[in-house]
Amino acid sequence: MTSSSQPDDSPWTEFWANNAGTGGTSTGGGCLPAQWAAIEDAQKAVWFGFIAKLPKSARLLDLATGDGRVLKWMLARRRDLKLTGADLAPQLPPAPRGTKVRSGVAMEALPFPDAQFHAVTSQFGFEYGDVEAAAIEIARVLRPGGRIGLLVHRGDGPILEHNRSRAKAISWALDDISAIGRARSALTMGPGGLQLALDAAAEAAREGEQRFGQHSPGWEIPEAVRRTLIMGRQSGVPSMLATLSSIERQAHNEIGRIDSLARACATADDRERLVAAFAAAGLGLQTSSTVCEPSGRAFGDFLAFS
Repeated sequence: MTSSSQPDDSPWTEFWANNAGTGGTSTGGGCLPAQWAAIEDAQKAVWFGFIAKLPKSARLLDLATGDGRVLKWMLARRRDLKLTGADLAPQLPPAPRGTKVRSGVAMEALPFPDAQFHAVTSQFGFEYGDVEAAAIEIARVLRPGGRIGLLVHRGDGPILEHNRSRAKAISWALDDISAIGRARSALTMGPGGLQLALDAAAEAAREGEQRFGQHSPGWEIPEAVRRTLIMGRQSGVPSMLATLSSIERQAHNEIGRIDSLARACATADDRERLVAAFAAAGLGLQTSSTVCEPSGRAFGDFLAFS
């Protein structure tokens, strides 16, 4: 989910670094919540349909591969495929067994020979990049007659809606009630400051739960502050301040990821630009279809080019 054209690559870099070793099983309530299993099932169905039309032992490149979950799904259905993933992030979770993943790779400058792949895919990744430059590179590494499959975001879908709700809760915790700033200030007040900080964090967590629900960032952030203060009694104020800074950095990084998601949705919604980018590279749009959750609400569009 990263590309060299993003001014805020670092939030995604830290995201994958923090999730390295999880095999993509830890979502932490972020871009695609784990409880939305139905969305994942719909994604799998899209890719199973796509790879069913590929020749035996086809070579496939998955761009902005992240934790490689799309590669894992594909290999489970067709073990003959030769699967490679690429992502700009310098540190990624381990590649799914039977696949190869390369980190530090921008989709606008692919380190692969011409006509290397029978297919190129991307799930919620292509739209984060420079679509014109990426389309040219995709066309270069694609074999004649090869196929491209892109599952792209929708600005009117539930994924952006969910993440904007998280951003609102994060901003409330960081800015409106200054959960971390108040704790820092209280810790400088001497021996009584710790109790003041604990009381403020506990009250903020209660209010966050009432406003946004338990396990929302409005509850998670002040609750993390409260637990930091409790566990930090033995280690001292400097340790507590360092942990508070880490919580704050992670919260700001999530805001950065949500901002980049919103921009990616706007890029994906500009369908004329996407089609024109591939047309300029000699590739045409073959099919376009919505991808829906069980309620019928569309959360993405699947575009196939060749």
